[in-house]
Parts: sequence; structure tokens; C-alpha cells
Amino acid sequence: MSDKNEKTEKNERLSVFKTYKLYVGGKFPRSESGRVYEVTDAKGKWLANAPQSSRKDARDAVVAARKAFGAWSGATAYNRGQILYRIAEMLEGRREQYVREVAEAEGLSKSKAAAQVDAAIDRWVWYAGWTDKIAQVVGGGNPVAGPFFNLSSPEPTGVVVVLAPQESSFLGLVSVVAPVIATGNTAVVIASERAPLPALSLGEVLATSDLPGGVVNILSGRTAEIAAPLAAHQDVNAIDLAGADEVLAKELEIAAADNLKRVLRPQPVDDWAAAPGTDRMTAFLETKTVWHPTGSLGASGSSY
Repeated sequence: MSDKNEKTEKNERLSVFKTYKLYVGGKFPRSESGRVYEVTDAKGKWLANAPQSSRKDARDAVVAARKAFGAWSGATAYNRGQILYRIAEMLEGRREQYVREVAEAEGLSKSKAAAQVDAAIDRWVWYAGWTDKIAQVVGGGNPVAGPFFNLSSPEPTGVVVVLAPQESSFLGLVSVVAPVIATGNTAVVIASERAPLPALSLGEVLATSDLPGGVVNILSGRTAEIAAPLAAHQDVNAIDLAGADEVLAKELEIAAADNLKRVLRPQPVDDWAAAPGTDRMTAFLETKTVWHPTGSLGASGSSY
């Protein structure tokens, strides 16, 4: 065989295209419906086929989130912080992959995409540091008239549905998911409809980190189609409407009212890289107040 033919054969290698899947209960199922939809870059170039989630996929994600809630909410805040930090470590290791995916998804230059990814990784670290501090900020002792201790402490709301921002495929996604799980909730995430690939890749990191299966579940597809049954689901406790437009947000609020879900209405965000504050953590916390008698009080004060 000639050298020319050998060179031709070596160049005839087929590309290995990535198959994106949902992330539910710590596993990677295909959509129950078998449907997919085309994802393109900012210039209309085909990138991949993403799974188009069905109502059944949405219900399965809620079941997984509810199953994981007891152990995750019962874990120590310090342990949750360690796990979130581990996720940041793994994202750092796959930084180049996310830079490429974000650049393609949002039509950004490599340098701008890198800035978005770095900010997203830093955001994970930031929330990892808050897990064992948020209770000190929003909880505390309350003055009462009587011989009682009156203590308020935050507790997670439960299963939270998160509509990821449509325009910020990775930094916006991290900014709405991390505060939900940092405070002990579990999440069902609907990825950006137009740019779901960074979110689906995040599932691969979560699956190989120390995060228990079911704490975060990631669905892709038509946002309105998936969100409608989740907003009406009786075992969902709260919903973040960050990725909903005005019309969809109103419809979902009405559906959520049936079982008195907490609803975080969509708020305009000029810069997802700006300091987030604690609002997204406190939005999905309940306050438990406990009364306890101080015991006998003498002239010298409490026996405690």
C-alpha cells in the first residue's frame, strides 16, 4: 500500500458526537418520550440533540428530589459546604469544556466565556462558605415577656423547582441552583430552552461529586411544557421563576397557588456576575420558632 493511501485511511476517522441525557436521581436517563430537539449556536450552527423532557420525566424528577430531601436536609451544614466546594473543584478541572460550551451557547468570545465560567466556579465556592453561616444571620434568640427562651432557626422549604435563566446558560444557572441546595433543599431544574448543554454537562459533574443522587435533577426541553405540571404538582414546595417570561410566570403563579407553594417571581438581572447577596437563600427557608422554659429564676438571675 502506498504512503498516500495510508495517510488517507488515517484521516478517515469519524467524529464521536456527545449524547446529552437528562440527570434524574443520580442517573442519566433518556427522555421517557424518546423525543429530542436540535440545539444550535448563536449563528444557527447545529451543536447537539438535547432530550425533550415529558410530563413523566418531570414527575420522576420530583420523586427523586423528595426521596433525597430527608438525608440532604438532615446533613450538617458543614458537610453540605464541603460537598459544594468539591463541585467547584471538579468544575475547575473541566474549565476548558465549559468555556467552549458557554462560548457556543451564548455567542461569546473565548475570553468572555472564560470570565463567565470563572465567575460560576467562584459562585459555587461562595455558597459553599454560606452553608454553615446563614443560620447565624437569619436565626437567633428573641426577647419575650416571661421566663422562656425563644429561639428561631431556619429550615429548608423542601422540593424546589428552578427555571434556569434563559440568557445565561451557566453563570445564571449556578446562581439560581447553588443557593437552593446550600440551604438543604432539593431541586428540579429546567435548563435554558435555547442553551441547555452547559446545564446537562453540569449533571456529569454532580454525578461524580459527593452530591447524593436526587439532590439536583436536571431536565431539558420546552420550558413551558415542563414547568406547567411542576407548578401544579402537589409534592413541590416552591418554585423559582427566574427563566419564565411575564406571561408564563403569571400562569405558573396561578398553578402554584393550589398548594400554597413559595414563589420567587422573576427579577431583572443586569449582571449575573454581581454579588448575589443572601436573597436567593432566604427565599426558600422556613423559620421554626421554639419556646423553652428558662427554669427557676432567683434574685441572681436564671438557673442556667
